[in-house]
Amino acid sequence: MKQIESYRHKKILVLGLAKSGVTAAALLHKLGAFVTVNDKKPLSENPEAQGLLEQGIKVICGDHPIELLDEGFELIVKNPGIPYYNPMIEGALEKGIPVITEVELAYQISEAPFVGITGTNGKTTTTTLVYEMLNVGNKAPLIAGNIGTVASGVAQAATAENTIVIELSSFQLMGIETFNPKIAIITNLYDAHLDYHGTRKEYIEAKANITKKQTELEYLIVNADQEDTMEIARHSKASIIPFSTKKKLTNGAYIDEGWIVFNGERVMEIEEIALPGVHNLENILSAMAAAKLSGVDNKAIQEVLRTFTGVKHRLQYIGEISGRKFYNDSKATNILATVNALAAFDTPIILLAGGLDRGNEFDELLPYLKNVKAMITFGQTAPKLERVGNEAGIKTMKRVDNVDKAVPEAYRYSESGDVILLSPACASWDQYKTFEVRGDIFIEAVHKLK
Repeated sequence: MKQIESYRHKKILVLGLAKSGVTAAALLHKLGAFVTVNDKKPLSENPEAQGLLEQGIKVICGDHPIELLDEGFELIVKNPGIPYYNPMIEGALEKGIPVITEVELAYQISEAPFVGITGTNGKTTTTTLVYEMLNVGNKAPLIAGNIGTVASGVAQAATAENTIVIELSSFQLMGIETFNPKIAIITNLYDAHLDYHGTRKEYIEAKANITKKQTELEYLIVNADQEDTMEIARHSKASIIPFSTKKKLTNGAYIDEGWIVFNGERVMEIEEIALPGVHNLENILSAMAAAKLSGVDNKAIQEVLRTFTGVKHRLQYIGEISGRKFYNDSKATNILATVNALAAFDTPIILLAGGLDRGNEFDELLPYLKNVKAMITFGQTAPKLERVGNEAGIKTMKRVDNVDKAVPEAYRYSESGDVILLSPACASWDQYKTFEVRGDIFIEAVHKLK
């Protein structure tokens, strides 16, 4: 960890706790800053805040008092989930107080270079693939970011011998100033989080921040099959490494005659790859490119791709019961993710879907429901999904209270050779705290069937 002096004796407000806020507050305190933590949860229900209080850090809980901004703060480190239209953030920006996320802090103290991965879909799978390839290739990677480990915590332990492989959300990328990954990946871009960003343009601009400080000495791996991603590439100063699942490229990562190829070199036959789903080829190509640029040999890449079957909650294979195969795709919190999951199978599917109603309809699913023989719905969007199921001609539809009850119903309507797929096409927040909780309940229900 770099012992930077830029925060010593600075008055800094950490807004919002959770894992990233707790780690950032403790780090800034260690770096000599005068830290105040402000979290909406009451102190009596906030063990994280209590722990910071014990370290001598000032803690204000229960509300976000706007008058706090009059106390002369020189910087705000905000939780990524707090939107920029929050009155505290709007007030800070009006006063000229810089606002960052803890990813920026992690970059400033890190001795290790970063490989940063962003995009709408495939971030976690790609991040995990890059980490595994670097690990098998003896490159001493560490994994961080939106995947579940706090970047500024990982960066404190990193040395120059490590590489930090980090998954980055648009929320995190809006709060960076100097962050400059050695290698950046943009997997793809679709409409997402517009309730946070307001417009598609602002969402794409947030994603583009991953490359805004890159120079020709760094690399941007970018999806050549999308105009939005290539537009970002045209404005980047980085060395551009394109990837494509649809066309043969003069350089970069692509598919040729059943092989995945990097800069003209055949690396592996597609039929040997364990990870299911055509959409995962995007993730594989971009991860392979990052690994090759990091000096990983083909043998290590092949070993990972022959054995890696997916990330938990992302088209995760759970097991087989009486000829039925169960897949947990709880991370499918939008329609596109469910489209990709449905396209991964050519066998009959029992689809478990539903969740938070964000006001959208599900007509985009219609062309992809041809293999769905039964649909089990739950949550706020159950009626909307049933309407689409009726239009698709699905003969069997059953509404249940929750995922736990959906699993035995799905089994009841299934036969040997069927796939039972949890791919909700919706966020989980109407019934579950996170998509991980929803996925764990699915897994547990499958084990109960066994």
